[in-house]
Amino acid sequence: MTSNKQGSKLLQGAFILSAAAIFSKLIGTLQKIPLQNLGGDAAFGIYNTVYPLYTILVTVAMLGLPAAISRFVAEASAAQDEQKGRRVLLLSACITAVSGLVLGVLVYTGAPLIAVWVGSSHIIPALRSSAWGLAVVPLMAALRGYFQGLHNMMPTAVSQVVEQSVRVAVMISLLLYLSAAGADAAGIAAGALLGPAGGGLAGLAVMLLYWRSHRHRSGQRDLLLQAPLLKSREGLAAARPEQGVPARQLLAYGLPVMLGALAVPLIGLVDVFTVPRLLAGSGSSGTAAMAQFGIYNRGLPLVQIVTMLATSLSVVFIPALAEAKYQRDEALIRSRITLSLRWFWLLGLAASVGLAVLAEPVNTALYGDAAGSSTMTWLAFTAAGGTVSIISAALLQGLGAVRAPALTLLAAAALKAALNLLLVPQQGITGAAIAGVAAHLFAAALNVLLLYRQGYLRLRFADALLKPAALLAGLGLAAAAVSLGAGRAADAAGFGGGRTAALAQSLLGVLAGCAVFAIGAVALRLLSESELRQLPGFGPRLADKLKKLRLFP
Repeated sequence: MTSNKQGSKLLQGAFILSAAAIFSKLIGTLQKIPLQNLGGDAAFGIYNTVYPLYTILVTVAMLGLPAAISRFVAEASAAQDEQKGRRVLLLSACITAVSGLVLGVLVYTGAPLIAVWVGSSHIIPALRSSAWGLAVVPLMAALRGYFQGLHNMMPTAVSQVVEQSVRVAVMISLLLYLSAAGADAAGIAAGALLGPAGGGLAGLAVMLLYWRSHRHRSGQRDLLLQAPLLKSREGLAAARPEQGVPARQLLAYGLPVMLGALAVPLIGLVDVFTVPRLLAGSGSSGTAAMAQFGIYNRGLPLVQIVTMLATSLSVVFIPALAEAKYQRDEALIRSRITLSLRWFWLLGLAASVGLAVLAEPVNTALYGDAAGSSTMTWLAFTAAGGTVSIISAALLQGLGAVRAPALTLLAAAALKAALNLLLVPQQGITGAAIAGVAAHLFAAALNVLLLYRQGYLRLRFADALLKPAALLAGLGLAAAAVSLGAGRAADAAGFGGGRTAALAQSLLGVLAGCAVFAIGAVALRLLSESELRQLPGFGPRLADKLKKLRLFP
């Protein structure tokens, strides 16, 4: 019974986080469209040069402690030691807050030097704007880790949505103001990068409210337990939060997790330090190189919707697997690993094929023209490798193997740098996209191999390749056919070629692809009845309907 309750809680947490992640990332995607439309490709390029740097620095400032908090709190909860979990949070929150402030000051004062390393002075104002977010986001993440360790995903979900909404509101307001004031591309990008600070403050406020409510519910019991201790000097010493807190264990676990979390942003950072320089070395001016880099980044927001979903769900698997390992439930560990990898591999492939097929209408609908559509087609396939890389790294971390995924991702970044140097001078931004696909798939393959060698994963050729190939072929054909038909209908009606027609082609193509994916997954037995019934809410009802249609045996 306890195992069933824990499994249900895990699935509910996964559902909540996935819904919040999709909604938040959709908001985040929408913010980049007006930035490119109003600020132009040059401002878009500057933003996408600085934002990966900001992401890296936020990850470094957190020191991997949110994941460490999540794991140690989960173990403390399993052992019914609530006080230990709170001590872990207090120490980690202090460390992350100080780390974020120090890095923020260093970035603000060192912006000119960083600009020299990147090779463009245009990014200095944007770098200084991004430094403000470092002061608040790490502390917010620490609080999220605490509630995730308790398998309470609602605080993280709510704070994600609030953070992203406020971030976009701040960015759009400044974008409109600066555009109307005639600011240049550097000024517009700097205004856009004040958004993370505003969103971080709002998300932190939400987490503090949840923490206050959590403390209020259990505070009276804590006071009753601690009152005798506080009457003596020994009691005061015992009540200090640092006593008994595994600081070294936290950092020993967190630092390798931090390196692993640098995966996707680290590969993006390789692009920041290589692609603009390589484009400029091929004859482009500084502004033209930034514009090309902006075009290269057009497809990233859509890919990041998928990888953000994987990142959000990864925080569910870390404490869940840590708890299952603590309880020595090997069957549960294998089941969760196999199911999660299989489904994220399918979802990543489906997203890749769908975006690749619909690259031109999606590009036109979002950005007003089809520039870089062939690059977007290649870039789409980073979703498959990136998704599996993120989830497999989280699974390894949940099992306690935190150093191995970090090393594989560093190796992937090195591969990305080498391929950029080889391909960008010859093929421009398309070469950078091809290099990204190879790097993400390389990292995913190494992590999956580690899980297989540890005996936690059973690979079946049919489930991993043959059936997905058939499913994705149908998805791609359906999306392409419906999109092409919509385009011809728009041409016949006299409004083809514009953004409205491209948007219709994109949406109808996506709907057709999703329908084929859902039907094909059931028909090919890639989704079993028992797995469908585990989905919260609609799962059991949908399983009953499909069984009546004899789609399930």
